[in-house]
Amino acid sequence: MKKQDLYRLYDKGQLSLLDIHFSKFIERIEGKDNPELLLAAALVSSSTRQGNVCLNLSDLSKNTLLDAADGGKAVICPRLDDWVESLRACNTVGTPEEYKPLILDNSNRLYLFRYWDYQHTLATLIKESIEEDDIHLDTPLLKKRLEGLFPEEDTGEINWQRIAALAALKKRFCVISGGPGTGKTTAVVKILCLIQELEYPNKKRIAIATPTGKAAARLQEIIKYSRETIDCPEAIKESIPEKALTIHRLLRAIPNSPYFKYRQGNPLPVDVLIVDEASMVDMALMAKLALALPQHAKLILLGDKDQLASVEAGAALGDICNAATIDTFSKEFSQTLQYAAGYTIKAADETNHKANISDSIIQLKKNYRFGLHSGIYRLSMAVNNGDGDEALRLLMSGEFDDISWKKLPESNTIPKTMKKNIIEGYSSYLRFKDTLEALHMFDNFRVLCALRNGHYGVKAINLLVEKALEEKGHITLNDKWYLGRPIMITRNDYNLRLFNGDIGITLPDPDKNGELRVFFQGEDGVLKEFFHLSLPEHETVFAMTVHKSQGSEFEEVLLILPDVESPVLTRELIYTGITRAKKGIEIWGNENVFRSAISRCIDRSSGLREELLSL
Repeated sequence: MKKQDLYRLYDKGQLSLLDIHFSKFIERIEGKDNPELLLAAALVSSSTRQGNVCLNLSDLSKNTLLDAADGGKAVICPRLDDWVESLRACNTVGTPEEYKPLILDNSNRLYLFRYWDYQHTLATLIKESIEEDDIHLDTPLLKKRLEGLFPEEDTGEINWQRIAALAALKKRFCVISGGPGTGKTTAVVKILCLIQELEYPNKKRIAIATPTGKAAARLQEIIKYSRETIDCPEAIKESIPEKALTIHRLLRAIPNSPYFKYRQGNPLPVDVLIVDEASMVDMALMAKLALALPQHAKLILLGDKDQLASVEAGAALGDICNAATIDTFSKEFSQTLQYAAGYTIKAADETNHKANISDSIIQLKKNYRFGLHSGIYRLSMAVNNGDGDEALRLLMSGEFDDISWKKLPESNTIPKTMKKNIIEGYSSYLRFKDTLEALHMFDNFRVLCALRNGHYGVKAINLLVEKALEEKGHITLNDKWYLGRPIMITRNDYNLRLFNGDIGITLPDPDKNGELRVFFQGEDGVLKEFFHLSLPEHETVFAMTVHKSQGSEFEEVLLILPDVESPVLTRELIYTGITRAKKGIEIWGNENVFRSAISRCIDRSSGLREELLSL
């Protein structure tokens, strides 16, 4: 392995210039040439950029990264034992107990130090939380209230929301996972009601957070509705907050830095923290959030473990859930379930070392939005089960009004083929003069793409949509900032409180003689307006990637897949795209590409699951 080989890997798209410069920096610190270290440092940097927390050397041992060509030798990863031995002899590589730039654990996973530290910190804090019960659940009041708030299902099946409530009350750390429509938010409002009732007249300080402003605004609406309909005393209802904040706003992000006001040593003034859409939270932010909590505080994560993971490194929610055996509990928790919830669930074998964390991980099963006869529900389950043939059968059967399949059109016929979808989907929001209503109506329809580039990518589709709407007279493309232009923020701006994923629309401001401004709905539901020159980086958003759609829901969705396979196309991506739709989804694709995507799962390298089980 020579330095010029790094640039050959760069030319093939396997490394970035950042990866190369990082590896050279590590070698300079080491003080001598070391081909094994040079390659490992470049690869761990690349792996982290791709969303992994670490680089698993075992997976790469003896892999051919580049074939011999143009006079250059083949680039082959070293044999595992030789590679590990060489790295362990380096001054820049340490064990998990050491403070060095790179950390190599006993399972041959190589980390950048800060990512190992994030992982270890999060694992340690979770372990401490699950070992301590928050309250003793032996009151007749609790049993009565659980039965009232979470009544038996009509089918006589277990109400998993009741079990989730019990876990959230008993444990200082709890995950409630479930797909859209399983009632996660409704359940957590009832849980907060129970927490306050059991403490009355004392009141717990409660905070509610989400990764994005849009998710916060949507969550507030659900909480407000649920709070009004819940069966509990008014004094208790009033103690449940309606306001949800972004995690960055909750922690008080310090501008132009990765740090927050609330952190270890200066904890948040809360007793209970609810985090919704937790699958979108990366490892670093999850660790910082956990560190910012007081030692006594309760943390409840809501999310869908089967969705796409965060854009940044790590799949914290998925790793945490995978450390548990779903629906299997310890003997102690099973006894609590029988007494307080009325359910008899066989306890795990006492040798099952997953049982303790399993008490804190509850998977909701019943879907209250989509019935068993819903096409969206059936399709999402088939995809989640990895059954591409069944998913295609459902799409093509014509049995369901809410799902459909169309063979991917040739690139030169897309404008004509898409025109009907575009006009029906996007013309409605352009007719509304009320700004807030226009923002809401814009969510009636969205085009989702798997990729950014190419004929079937976001960039091309956005241009196509603009042209179709102009031809129909709905917009006028005489300027980049035309009336009705929707944009999505792509870089956080802490000063303006605009964050990656926030969506705004360019509309006239009646208070400024109809001058165009870009309007956003804040977490508190209040409109925020900006002159376009003051905005951080952004892009037009008639079409968006499935990754960027996380945390959002749309009435109707058109999901466009590319014509060739890509590593980006995975089961999680297809599932996430489908579950963004509330009323209907149409998928355009190639059958083989669709099947292949469903057969491929995201496998992000991380040691969080193993560390949770080993602590």
